[in-house]
Amino acid sequence: MKNSSFKIFILDDDVWYSELLEYHLSLNPDYELKKFHSAKDCLGSLYERPNVLTLDYSLPDKNGAEVLSKIKEQSPDTQVIIISGQNDVATAVDLLKKGAYDYIVKDEDTPERLWNTINKIRENVSLREEIDQLREEIGQKYDFSNFIIGNSDAMKRVFTMMGKAAKTNITVSISGETGTGKELVAKAIHYNSAKKKSPYVTVNVAAIPRELIESELFGHEKGAFTGAIARRLGKFEEANKGTIFLDEIGELDISLQAKLLRVLQEKEITRVGGNSVVPVNTRIIVATHKDLAEEVKKGNFREDLYYRLLGLPIHLPPLRERGPDILVLAKHFMDAFAKENGLGKMTLSTEAQEKLLSHAYPGNVRELKALVELAVVMADDNIIMPHDINLTVSNREVDFLAKERTLREYTTEIIQRFLNKYDHNVLLVAEKLDVGKSTIYRMLQNKELVSK
Repeated sequence: MKNSSFKIFILDDDVWYSELLEYHLSLNPDYELKKFHSAKDCLGSLYERPNVLTLDYSLPDKNGAEVLSKIKEQSPDTQVIIISGQNDVATAVDLLKKGAYDYIVKDEDTPERLWNTINKIRENVSLREEIDQLREEIGQKYDFSNFIIGNSDAMKRVFTMMGKAAKTNITVSISGETGTGKELVAKAIHYNSAKKKSPYVTVNVAAIPRELIESELFGHEKGAFTGAIARRLGKFEEANKGTIFLDEIGELDISLQAKLLRVLQEKEITRVGGNSVVPVNTRIIVATHKDLAEEVKKGNFREDLYYRLLGLPIHLPPLRERGPDILVLAKHFMDAFAKENGLGKMTLSTEAQEKLLSHAYPGNVRELKALVELAVVMADDNIIMPHDINLTVSNREVDFLAKERTLREYTTEIIQRFLNKYDHNVLLVAEKLDVGKSTIYRMLQNKELVSK
């Protein structure tokens, strides 16, 4: 925005005064200025969508408040600055309520005040454009084909359902085992929908203590409970006009399910400790690894809420049912990790590919990512061999290795694990990992590794 033109209309029936404002504002070469001496001519040019319009309140052909109303109706994004010869506080307040950005009284300081006000507007416009650009980039990032990788028939069916979900505001329920990428699907749907420029708010129901979940979802008023020192907006209000993603919805306490059902039916919430009703217009996407229909039979989930949330169901298949996607994903994770750590081009040997294809992946995509990144660290000569792929890694280790770390941190952790496993026998560890014993001794001396 700083290098592009900024369009300003000056509407004033006083020719001399309008030229004064034009001269003063023209000192900024980025401003594109246009003068009008009648409301009719100015309103007829609003199709040009000026960023700012300075409006003389006392025009001969129309009342200033009436002109303001017409401007906001025809060009709502145009910021209107009222310039008046009268220092009337009541009029100023009324015009500001009706959408004017500022009210400036005509005096010797008017040009300078106008200059400062327009600078603030320009900064805000630049910020909004940057936010819109970032949201557009996010939308591209979450393009189905770029963000969620897979060519199997099972994933093609998922992409089809995601496309249908993105075209409307229908409630979406995503099911699938842990690690299949349910949150990624929810994000992709939001950022490819008409709500992509509105908030996207995530709530992991399982991660919030039972006694706090109501306040987290619906907010609370000051004094609602001990520690509520101020009003707090809940996630539904934060997500208003956008999307709220309720992950692990099957973990929601039965006592709160009725309140959630009411929110979905009435499209309004009441904060904890409050009486006023707050309308919310929020798109709902839920996810669970549980079979909600089975939970309904067990009495753990309300049947009416189940049908309200079902909406458009999308089931994510486990990785073991995605066939060739395993290798597509493995190569993606391998290339990304190698590039991030400056390791050059890596290759999966045929035997390593066969080993990856033979595994059941109880941890799904998350587990595959951790296994491949560890294999990259362990590989010699930029070729991943079968022995580099540790399929016996525990779930705890999978979660740990899934964290983003540097190559040095991974290496240190692996050596430390082997030292612990082999009773800190440096020679044996050096032989097992095929690293120089001097490397291990140096890391011990530098306290990068912990000895007994």
